[in-house]
Amino acid sequence: MGFEFARRGGFRDLSCRVVIVFGLSLLNPFYLSAQKNSKPNIIYIYADDLGYGELGSYGQTKIKTPHLDQLAKEGMRFTQHYSSAPVCAPSRCMLMTGKNPGHSYIRGNYEMGGFEDATERGQLPLHEGAYTIAKMLKERNYATGMIGKWGMGVTGTTGTPLNHGFDYYYGYLDQKQAHNFYPTHLWENDRWDSLNNPFIYVHRPLDSTTATDADFNYYKGKDYAPQKMTEKALAFIDKNKSGSFFLYLPYTVPHLSLQLPDEYVNRYKGMFDERPYFGQKGYAANKFPLSTYAGMISYLDDQVGIVMQKIKSLGLDENTIVMFSSDNGATFSAPVDVAFFNSVSGMRGKKMDLYEGGIRVPFIARWPGKIKAGSQSDMVSVQYDMLATFSAITGDLVQHTDGISILPTLLGKEQKEQHPYLYFEYPENGGQVAVRMGDWKGVRKNIIKDPRAAWELYNLSTDPQEKNNIASLHKDILDQFNIIVKKEHQHPVVNDWEIIDRAK
Repeated sequence: MGFEFARRGGFRDLSCRVVIVFGLSLLNPFYLSAQKNSKPNIIYIYADDLGYGELGSYGQTKIKTPHLDQLAKEGMRFTQHYSSAPVCAPSRCMLMTGKNPGHSYIRGNYEMGGFEDATERGQLPLHEGAYTIAKMLKERNYATGMIGKWGMGVTGTTGTPLNHGFDYYYGYLDQKQAHNFYPTHLWENDRWDSLNNPFIYVHRPLDSTTATDADFNYYKGKDYAPQKMTEKALAFIDKNKSGSFFLYLPYTVPHLSLQLPDEYVNRYKGMFDERPYFGQKGYAANKFPLSTYAGMISYLDDQVGIVMQKIKSLGLDENTIVMFSSDNGATFSAPVDVAFFNSVSGMRGKKMDLYEGGIRVPFIARWPGKIKAGSQSDMVSVQYDMLATFSAITGDLVQHTDGISILPTLLGKEQKEQHPYLYFEYPENGGQVAVRMGDWKGVRKNIIKDPRAAWELYNLSTDPQEKNNIASLHKDILDQFNIIVKKEHQHPVVNDWEIIDRAK
């Protein structure tokens, strides 16, 4: 609009143009509609089990991530950002609904069914009527798309994405199916989309004494699911380029299994001293596990680059905010050597833990002309802040959230609203709660076995690795934590998730 204004004579025609524009706004309702479409596009890219330290911009030295590093150079990198939970399904639920772990409908990976196609049942479905980011943005005239892994209900349940504000979705509904990167099918708007792959049972181990290349090749197919996701993402952007859109892009990389096109494995082969993984502890056997894992992250990085190039080629760059994060910390599973890659930057814990390594995640936001390039924020923030943040970006704040808007921080302004604390509650892996309050971090674990399990206390400013438990020195802080737990915990919909009130 500014370019057209200058080309036609600039300020010479200012008074005339003001009258014309005002008249159009009164007489032509489509003019007002067009103005609504000037709201920024939002693309939120979600990695799966990507550790805090697995990007070059976060200190990674062995794995190459040039596109994500460029995203950080052109935007803002957060150093104290948290996933809402240490595993997939609850993190995704809290991201979408803006609820903290004490209020969320989904708090664990409540698995149903099996791995075979005939037993695909998914996880606990998100309840009917849940208020999500997608519903909020649809109210604001956004086209909404979800492409990737959902994990909150399959076709025929209340949990399908079409019931929760998405106009379009493509990908995995069931997290167990997503263990296989070469599935027989993905889902597109509740319809089965067949892929050119045989059924592969990825949890079948190999005999280490007889395994051949052909045995390892059993886990390879032709249609790689993340590639299909990128293709659908580009199509969604093309289709909705003339209006405002929200694209939620939760890739399955680098979650296990270790499966990847050979071209990406070959990028790293010979760089590491590695031995085959035969699948003895679950997930697909792989002849080059270190190279494959590094290659999977580089593959994800390339997909981000492809999406960014699409945005730029369509002239949408300056009106599109792109965010990137991960659903939890790096995996604990045997095929991945997180120590070798320093995947959690030396922090304690991994996926399924409420220590920093399980929940502190990378977060990058880019918005040309709005977010200062090359900036960094140490603000303590969490993924359930996104509902409030997106509502602030697109209009009035919503009232349906436990989060706060971090838009002032993104725009380089004073962040008046801060979290007095972050509350975490995770009913699996023994039952855990955690509170971050300023630099203080409290953790209780094994609550199912011991309902009165003691608090551990750490000062993250001096002990980011959570090595020195100083709980005995600060009873006053522990008392505050107990008050927070009592305030934030609500009884969950699944009785097995009740880990707080059982102590009474």
